[in-house]
Amino acid sequence: MDCIFCKIVKKEIDAKIAFEEKDFLVFFDIKPKAPLHLLIIPKKHTEKITKELPGKMIMLAVKMAKKFKVENYRLQFNIGKKAGQEIDHLHLHFLGF
Repeated sequence: MDCIFCKIVKKEIDAKIAFEEKDFLVFFDIKPKAPLHLLIIPKKHTEKITKELPGKMIMLAVKMAKKFKVENYRLQFNIGKKAGQEIDHLHLHFLGF
């Protein structure tokens, strides 16, 4: 598989890691659209939203808001190319202001 996010998970590509746990990885976006722009991804490659993933990812985003002391933030999933999804690996944008 040639997924850039999977390569980041495997540490084959460097990324500035903000947080890591068993099932998820959080790292800084290389093209930030906010003062704090994190990407929250499941470590296991998945392209689609499943029943349980969004809730876990959102709760992890809340944890990142506390960690980085951010009170104002936006969470954004882009699903599909027409919606702006660039990488075919489910991810949640955390945009902190």
